[in-house]
Amino acid sequence: MTDARASGGSTPQSTQPPADEHHRVEEQARAAQPARPSVLSRIGQERHLGLVVALILLAVVGLVTSPENFATSSNMVSILALASTIGVITVGMTFVIIGGGIDLSVGAVMALASVWATTLATQAYGPVVMAICAIVVGTGAGLVSGFLISYGRMVPFIATLAMLVAARGLAQRMSDRRTQLVGPDNSAIVDLSTTRVFGLPLLVYIFALVVAVGWLVLNRTTFGRRTYAVGGNPEAARLAGINVRRHTMMLYALSGLCCGIAAVIIMARTTTGSSTHGDLYELDAIAAVIIGGTLLTGGRGTIIGSILGLLIFTVITNLFILNGLNTSDQLIAKGLIIVIAVLLQRRSLESRT
Repeated sequence: MTDARASGGSTPQSTQPPADEHHRVEEQARAAQPARPSVLSRIGQERHLGLVVALILLAVVGLVTSPENFATSSNMVSILALASTIGVITVGMTFVIIGGGIDLSVGAVMALASVWATTLATQAYGPVVMAICAIVVGTGAGLVSGFLISYGRMVPFIATLAMLVAARGLAQRMSDRRTQLVGPDNSAIVDLSTTRVFGLPLLVYIFALVVAVGWLVLNRTTFGRRTYAVGGNPEAARLAGINVRRHTMMLYALSGLCCGIAAVIIMARTTTGSSTHGDLYELDAIAAVIIGGTLLTGGRGTIIGSILGLLIFTVITNLFILNGLNTSDQLIAKGLIIVIAVLLQRRSLESRT
């Protein structure tokens, strides 16, 4: 009887992880997440407070260097509109990096989605189909990248780099390197940029909605907890019963979905679809996530921090434009900010260990 019980008890252990191990990894994932008392308390965290201070200092610089232009309502709306496109991509990038990955293809995927949605064949079906097409194309590209990484065992850097090149090339092939205009029959797409509610374009509200949904998913769902677990320790997550491969693929699909939504926003802002859209957007998105406190190695990060990092980059871009500074100098400044952010991140990690 004892042998039978012992042999009978060994089968479940070989096919299913112990419940206490699953519970342990879930608890570690919860611990990696920021505290949940309130949104204000999250902003009050040390790294978030530093980002808020940096934003205030940039605003002071704007008021000093360009007082007649910086503080105007039109300039504030311009900053938010610019942040909306990259911001939606940044939300998806935050999930990917917290999950231990990287996505270099976001700008090219957005360009491909915008070109596909503005072809004459797609525009013939109306603005709703155009928006759905952009989202489907973006999600599909993300799924391909995720599949190559999860089941093809490719390094995320290489897989998404390949997707960057392929998506940009396909966008150029489809558009014949020409800019495709949104037709007058599909003005509802353009209305997202021109129609204002309480002084703000509709696309800013789309951005806010994506941020809110992303925050809820990351901090209030099992999917979010598993994202922290997979990024923090994928082997422990696998032993706890989490399907790491499937979850990783879904993270890249989520990033692609955000690229599709961003394509709709860029079509509304520019009234075009073009293979040149999203150039270096991956730089801005990754930089915003890093500056926001998300670890490049995965397992820790917040949506709020990423958005604050994005606003810092957007305000810097705005200040360069208002003061007539060279675009190349702007790129140099962004590069220096990224280096400083990574060095501070490493110093923080070393001090904790």
